[in-house]
Amino acid sequence: MAEKKQDCSVEMMRHSLAHVMAQAVAELFPGVKLAIGPAIDNGFYYDFDSEHHFVPEDLPKIEKKMKHIIAQAQKFERFELPRAGALKHFGDKGEKYKVELITDLPEDSVISIYRNGPFEDLCKGPHVEHTGKVKAFKLMSIAGAYWRGDEKRPMLQRIYAVAFETKEELDAYLKQREEAARRDHRKLGRQLDLYSINELVGPGLVLWHPNGARIRHEIETYWKEEHFKGGYDLVNTPHIGRAGLWETSGHLGFYKDSMYAPMKIDDIEYYAKPMNCPFHIQIYQSKSRSYRDLPLRWAELGTVYRFEKAGVLHGLLRVRGFTQDDAHIICTPEQIEAETIEVLRFSMNILKAFGLTDIKAYLATRPEDAVGEPARWEEAQKSLMSAVQKEGVAVEMDEGGGAFYGPKIDLKVKDAIGREWQMTTIQFDFNEPERFGMEYTGADGHKHRPYMVHRALLGSLERFFGILIEHFAGHFPLWLAPVQAKVLNITSPEEDYAAEVVAKLKSAGLRVASDLRSDTISAKIRDASLERIPYLFILGKKEKEGSTVSLRVKGGKNLFGLNLDEVIANLKKEAAERLLNASYT
Repeated sequence: MAEKKQDCSVEMMRHSLAHVMAQAVAELFPGVKLAIGPAIDNGFYYDFDSEHHFVPEDLPKIEKKMKHIIAQAQKFERFELPRAGALKHFGDKGEKYKVELITDLPEDSVISIYRNGPFEDLCKGPHVEHTGKVKAFKLMSIAGAYWRGDEKRPMLQRIYAVAFETKEELDAYLKQREEAARRDHRKLGRQLDLYSINELVGPGLVLWHPNGARIRHEIETYWKEEHFKGGYDLVNTPHIGRAGLWETSGHLGFYKDSMYAPMKIDDIEYYAKPMNCPFHIQIYQSKSRSYRDLPLRWAELGTVYRFEKAGVLHGLLRVRGFTQDDAHIICTPEQIEAETIEVLRFSMNILKAFGLTDIKAYLATRPEDAVGEPARWEEAQKSLMSAVQKEGVAVEMDEGGGAFYGPKIDLKVKDAIGREWQMTTIQFDFNEPERFGMEYTGADGHKHRPYMVHRALLGSLERFFGILIEHFAGHFPLWLAPVQAKVLNITSPEEDYAAEVVAKLKSAGLRVASDLRSDTISAKIRDASLERIPYLFILGKKEKEGSTVSLRVKGGKNLFGLNLDEVIANLKKEAAERLLNASYT
């Protein structure tokens, strides 16, 4: 309970700061019209309609004015007006956005307004006692935002800010932001020649370059190997399906806005698939199933297409076409707890293999609009809780937060700089088995409805790759690195020896390149370091004469006079065992 109270107080402080920012902007830029200013994760924002075009140079001025208001300790006071009185109150001020918000409320509404000093704002509250109670903050950026998220409405100017209870927390957050900018996968994607998104091809559609495609191949190979070991079978399904399939699944009823427009083939409408599950169900229904056939664990790296608005597209993290590492577990009620425990264990082991070891589970339970028998919900939630307890995973409950068709567990991981990312989802589905009439013959000879669990482990290869780029800051472990080693000669007489070393590395199955340019060795090392290559082989006169090699490894450490065969054996072992740490450190 104490944690909840703290969360509420932080949110209240951030929302109070939004009022202080709006007051500062109104005083600095007369005539500005106020829209909305909620608290958000890590901070707050406020939307303004102003003839003045805000620029980054305005932010320090606004901050200075805010600090002046804070120093005055202006008391936050609430007063109420009937709806008609509130409309007149804000109408007289020319605050058209507030008037619109009030107009949308029922006629018998009592409208709450908060005043601090000379500033007033439409608000349901609550707020801190006075402006002096707000904590450490910083204005961060300016963006455009349509009024009420509607592209047909006015474009407003949004100022974002962050706020924390202490300066230390604020400084830590700003430091993390600085590090995140250094690791930005969009910047590193260009620098390391991993992928691109081309306007001619289309926004949100990823082109995988050779370096990125090599990493993807290694991820997929590992993913497939582990699934086979885990008792999964792989399936493949089409990219499009008839409209009738999506009507039966319910997607055309509740997901159509995220689907692309249909195409007509032989006068029949087809849709690009947004999900893989209806196809997997059709494989299940291709023949009669017995309890002896279950459980079935079917996995697919299936490319799906979902319409995302241009404003939310973000590098690899939010795209329109992506490959989902999907799986479905179909089993009997008696098998469900053991299967849930196994799928959670399986998911966590794979995440840890990529260095994502700080994992927390979020369990979402039955909402009010749930479908399916309450007893099945209870059993499913019990199996999910049993799984997280057995694996010893920290869990946070989201009471009533499940989808209408089943409870779920989301696994969230923290990356190398402490940011949390949602990864695996383990989602029960009581809806589609009913819609498609899925059945199996039980030991009693009667027909029964199976349990079905959706599981997206990495989420999508595109998003996962973006997270990996930032987690490793482009310094991929040897087994993932597109180029694992680069051979550099110091002077031209070592070119022939460099060719021998390259040939030996390649014959050992390592991915290797060379730089034999007539340039300084320092320039070659600098260029190769920018490519984030794990091992640089430096070959000079001594190395050639002694048939040895010198290595430069991550962090700039140099190792001299190493036996080539021993180095190759160590690197092969490091790559084959998919180690995260280098053999030479």
